[in-house]
Amino acid sequence: MRRIFFSALMLASALFAAPAAAEIRIIQSPGGQVGPFLDLFEKVRQSGERVVIDGPCLSACTLVLSIVPGERICVTKRAVLGFHAARSVDRRGRVYAEPEASDAVLQAYPGPVRDWISRRGGLSSRLLLLKGRDLAAIYPRCR
Repeated sequence: MRRIFFSALMLASALFAAPAAAEIRIIQSPGGQVGPFLDLFEKVRQSGERVVIDGPCLSACTLVLSIVPGERICVTKRAVLGFHAARSVDRRGRVYAEPEASDAVLQAYPGPVRDWISRRGGLSSRLLLLKGRDLAAIYPRCR
């Protein structure tokens, strides 16, 4: 089993820091820039490994749901998925909304996740947390 602690700086190297195994375990990820997460989760998808979400998987980390097949994802009781609208930062450090990117991300999520987000008002600057029974209704508990 591989245990991965994602941080903005460790993201790209985390996958390659551990020996090959049958699963990837997400124990904490605050998110970060989308590109490295897309690359990482594409490698995970190609590997055939199972993803165990075993803690907070926030923001860009939730892209795992769009890339790795749902039958290869399971959650523990500590799992929390956090969703918000896409945003960018300009050269002056100002944050601004990216509505087209938010729409694209929302459409890429599996239907049950997309429906859960929509029932809570959709993606916005507010963080939506999917956990507990709501999460277990969408993804199986890990065994």
